[in-house]
Amino acid sequence: MKKALIIGASSGIGRELALTLSKHGYEIGLMARRVELLKDLQREISTKTHIGHLDISHASEAIEKVQDMVSQMKVIDLMIINAGTGFLNPKLDWLDEQKTLDVNVYGFCALAGFAFKYFSKQACGHLVGISSIGALRGNHIAPAYNASKAFMSNYLEGLRKKAFKDGIPIMVTDIKPGFVDTEMAKGEGKFWVASPRKAAE
Repeated sequence: MKKALIIGASSGIGRELALTLSKHGYEIGLMARRVELLKDLQREISTKTHIGHLDISHASEAIEKVQDMVSQMKVIDLMIINAGTGFLNPKLDWLDEQKTLDVNVYGFCALAGFAFKYFSKQACGHLVGISSIGALRGNHIAPAYNASKAFMSNYLEGLRKKAFKDGIPIMVTDIKPGFVDTEMAKGEGKFWVASPRKAAE
């Protein structure tokens, strides 16, 4: 049985990814801030699941908690970092910008680095980061969000190159969704909006 760990599994794309992977027979680790939602999700999954609280805005603590989850699962083949945040912030309020960076940059970087080192020791594995099509351009009403997604994409590309240079068979995938019907899809002018289930598939 393959084993997957999903960071940010309580709602949206992460929740649907858990349901989709379970249909393919995966044992799944579910981690997020909202544990009650994870428990609800667990009841919908027929394969073995593990639940853990995780707030990736506290990067060092997040690494320890993910390490504990991996130890509990014994081994993981796939790690998906789906947790993210963002704000419409045309006034450039620093607290909102900082919250975005704490999750999308520091938290993401900490866990992506952990996953890469873990898969390197294991000599195989697949790391997936859910960034955004917003990584390609700046955004005047959410500058930190788009910039943070650009960081994610660039970091994942760096890890992919590192795996190649080091000769380690690690797959690194950067998924850049467009608009998906979740809490993260803020603002006006949305088009081609996908459902979370379609995005997960």
